[in-house]
Amino acid sequence: MRFDPPLEQGRLLRRYKRFLADIETAGGEQLTIHCPNTGSMLNCLQDGGRVWFSRSRDPKRKLPGTWEISETPQGRLACVNTARANAVVEEALRAGVIAELAGFTTLKREVAYGEERSRADFRLDYPTGSAFVEVKSVTLGFDASPVAAFPDAVTLRGSKHLRELAALARQGVRAVQLYCVNLSGIDAVRPAVEIDPAYAAGLRAAVEAGVEVLAYGALVSAEEVRLVRRLDVLL
Repeated sequence: MRFDPPLEQGRLLRRYKRFLADIETAGGEQLTIHCPNTGSMLNCLQDGGRVWFSRSRDPKRKLPGTWEISETPQGRLACVNTARANAVVEEALRAGVIAELAGFTTLKREVAYGEERSRADFRLDYPTGSAFVEVKSVTLGFDASPVAAFPDAVTLRGSKHLRELAALARQGVRAVQLYCVNLSGIDAVRPAVEIDPAYAAGLRAAVEAGVEVLAYGALVSAEEVRLVRRLDVLL
């Protein structure tokens, strides 16, 4: 997924009220931009740290830009715009990058399923059946460790999705939890049991029920975010 035009660089002054961030651009302009991340953004922000943002071309928009990428305290780049994950994954699916999910004949987005009225990010149809895929964006890293973790805050919604996937798997339907790791310098992903033990337990239960768990790492830059390789999943 390419940014057109490429992102502009600035530095973070503060994030506040969850969806707002004050930044200073490379040219010295101070802006309030949209922060499209509902999580804690743990280890993804630092005062004065470098950020990259997209500038809106819509004159009616209240905020002039959107925070897209952050430099972490460890020097990694993280795509903090969680809304980008599905677009990045769809591009990778259609390009055949995710080998485990290749060969589908139809791709549908936001498909209703399950007893808890969830919506799968993708339903992939194959000659032999369908696969339901839930996508989670991973940006939480620690120090110099090449292992990222999910989630960065308690996620009741994420736990619900695991239950829904597990129910599908028990019915013989292919169900996949896909972690889109939007953080550079990462080789593996694990559940953040220290942050959300219920989610970690739910992930283990989903795997026992037959849910497939995949993780793919992204190349992150001011020009593009693109999935490039499979990562290990440490349960």
